[in-house]
Amino acid sequence: MTGHLYGVGLGPGDPELITLKAARLIGAADVVAYHSARHGRSIARSIAQGHLREGQIEEPLVYPVTTEATGDYRGVLEEFYERCAERLAGHLDAGRDVVVLCEGDPFFYGSYMHLHKRLDGRYPTTVVPGVTSVSGASAELGRPLVERDEVLTVLPGTLPPDALAERLAATDSAAILKLGRTFGNVRQALDQAGRLDDAWYVERATTEDQRALPLADVDPGTVPYFSVAVLPSRVHEQTRRSLPERAAPRTGEVVVVGLGPAGRAWLTPEAQDALAAADDLVGYAPYLARVPANPRQTRHASDNRVEAERAEFALALAERGRRVAVVSSGDPGVFAMAAAVLEVAAGERWRDVPVRVLPGLTAANAVASRVGAPLGHDYCVLSLSDRLKPWDVIEARLSAAAAADLVIAIYNPASRTRTAQMAKARDVLLAHRSPDTPVVIGRDVGGPEESVRVIRLEDLDADGVDMRCLLLVGSSRTRWTERGDGPAVYTPRRYP
Repeated sequence: MTGHLYGVGLGPGDPELITLKAARLIGAADVVAYHSARHGRSIARSIAQGHLREGQIEEPLVYPVTTEATGDYRGVLEEFYERCAERLAGHLDAGRDVVVLCEGDPFFYGSYMHLHKRLDGRYPTTVVPGVTSVSGASAELGRPLVERDEVLTVLPGTLPPDALAERLAATDSAAILKLGRTFGNVRQALDQAGRLDDAWYVERATTEDQRALPLADVDPGTVPYFSVAVLPSRVHEQTRRSLPERAAPRTGEVVVVGLGPAGRAWLTPEAQDALAAADDLVGYAPYLARVPANPRQTRHASDNRVEAERAEFALALAERGRRVAVVSSGDPGVFAMAAAVLEVAAGERWRDVPVRVLPGLTAANAVASRVGAPLGHDYCVLSLSDRLKPWDVIEARLSAAAAADLVIAIYNPASRTRTAQMAKARDVLLAHRSPDTPVVIGRDVGGPEESVRVIRLEDLDADGVDMRCLLLVGSSRTRWTERGDGPAVYTPRRYP
C-alpha cells in the first residue's frame, strides 16, 4: 500500500480562509511539503501553521532560483521539480500520506501542479481547491468581477505589453497576476487598452500586510510578486451608479403565511421565503414563536381573539411601505387569518394595499397522514367553536354532513371553557353513524407532544380533547385495521 498525495489549497493568505477539508488533511498528514525561496521562509507554511502538529515530517522544497537571471531558467526549474517529486515519492512508497501546501488554489498558477503531473497515476492523488488570490482581491475591494453575461479574462503579467493590451481591450473584466517586476509592462498595457482608470491594485490580499488602491497611483518600485491587478465588472459599476436615480418608493404588502401544523419540515419554501423577506411579523403569540427570531424584523404578537384588529394593524404597516407577514398555523385559509385579512382589506381605505395568501399544510392532512388515508374519499371540514357562529348552525351542519355520509374533519373540538359540546356532537353523529365508526384524535401532530389515537365513535367524549386537537370522524366506508406498526385508517375511493 502506498501513501496518498494531496495538493491542498490554502487560500490567498488569511488562515481563516482555509477550508475545513484542507485543515483536516493538514492535521492528519504524515508528511507536509511546502515551497520556499532560498531564504527558507515559506508563506504556505505560515498560513497552515495553526494546523500542523508535532511528529509530522516536514519537507521544505527550496527553489534553486526565483527571479534572478540564469542560463536555462526553465531547465533549472524542471530539474528541481523532478528532484522534489522523487523525494515525495520516497515517502509515498513507504506508505506515508503527503500533503503539499499551496497558496491560493493548487491548479491556479500553483506550484503543486508541477509535482502532480509527475506523480499522478503512480500514486492516488486528491486536489483540494482553495480560494484564489483573484477572489480574495475582489472580495477585499468590494467589487464583483463579473455580472450577467460578462466575460472574465485571467492573464499572467509576463505576457508582452502589446499582447496584454490586445486581450484587455477585448474583455469585460480581467485579473492580472505575476506582477512584481512585470508591473511596468502591465500598467503600460492597461493604459494602451484605455482601461487604466478602471484598474485596481491589491497587494497580499486578505493578509495583515494587504494594500489596495487604484492601480494608476501605485509606485512600480514597491510592487511584490504576490499582488494582483483587477478590472472589476463594468456592468456592476454602471448599475450601482444609476441606482439612486432609478430607486422608487417601496410598495408595502401583506402576505398571509401558512406555517403548517408544526415545525420547519412542514413549512413550504414559498412560505420560508416570505417570512425571510418580511420587515414585520404579525400574529398570535404562540404561532410567532415558531418563526426563528431575526433582529432585522419587528414582531407584533397579539391575543387569538383580535383577528380583525390584527388584520387592520398589518394593513396599516403595509400602507407605510412595510413588507408584512401575517402568520397562521396550518393553512391560513382554513379557520385562520386569510379570511380576516381579506375581509378588512375589502374596505375602501385598503383597496390598493397588495395582499397575498400562501398556502400551508392543514392540520387535517397532517393528522390523516399519521394513520393512513381516512380522507381518501369525500370529506368536509367543520369547526365546533361557537365563538363566531351559533351552536344551532354548527349542529345543523354536523347533522347534514353525517347524513351525507362524509368523512368529517373537526377543528376546535373543545377548550377549557367549552367541553359540553363534544358530547352533543357525538350524539348528533350517532344519529347517522354506527357506534363502531372510527374516530382519529390527533394532538400536536408534528410537535413535541404529538399523540394520535383511534377510538370508536360511541366512546368519544371531551377527555383529553382540547384546542390543540383535531378529530377525523369516518364515514360508513372508512376502515380501521391494526397493523404491526400501529392502527391504519383509510376510506376507500370506491363507493358501492
